[in-house]
Amino acid sequence: MGNRYLSELTPVSHDTAEAGQRDILESVQKQMGFIPNMYANMVNVPGVLDTYLHGYNLFRKQSGFSPVEQEVVFLAISQVNGCQYCTAAHSMIADKVSGVPANVLEAIRSGSTIPDERLAALFALTQSLVRNLGKPEAEKVAAFIQAGFTEQHVLNIILAISVKVLSNYTNLAFGTELDERFSAYRI
Repeated sequence: MGNRYLSELTPVSHDTAEAGQRDILESVQKQMGFIPNMYANMVNVPGVLDTYLHGYNLFRKQSGFSPVEQEVVFLAISQVNGCQYCTAAHSMIADKVSGVPANVLEAIRSGSTIPDERLAALFALTQSLVRNLGKPEAEKVAAFIQAGFTEQHVLNIILAISVKVLSNYTNLAFGTELDERFSAYRI
């Protein structure tokens, strides 16, 4: 994954979890059937994982983006932030769950032109927001609006960026090992 710079903290397991950590991990286990390595690291500070899960679920349920568009947003953010863990995980979700067309996913992963104008505009604006610390280029905003998105969608991208800061930065800090479930999508 990269260089780990947190050396004292280790992943939290069900056996080593304190009460507040255990509750969150048990909830994740019930929902997902396993504890992703990323979550085992984030739960070192329960508020980090709890805030991540809350924002992530709100984005999934209320953003106004389709599942395909949601994955495009998450992949755009994770790539700019250099998070190989989230890029792999969202590539798997894009492919197996959200129905991102194979040619779109391949273009995103390879850095080539996305063969769908609407998704390309979404991807470009999202990356511009991240790269430019919330101040995207005017032409990216114009293309986004012209593609049929609204200004409210911009705020939902900001929600996704906030959530991904928690996960991407945690993964970079811990050098999070990629879970076996996502390994086929390693970059």
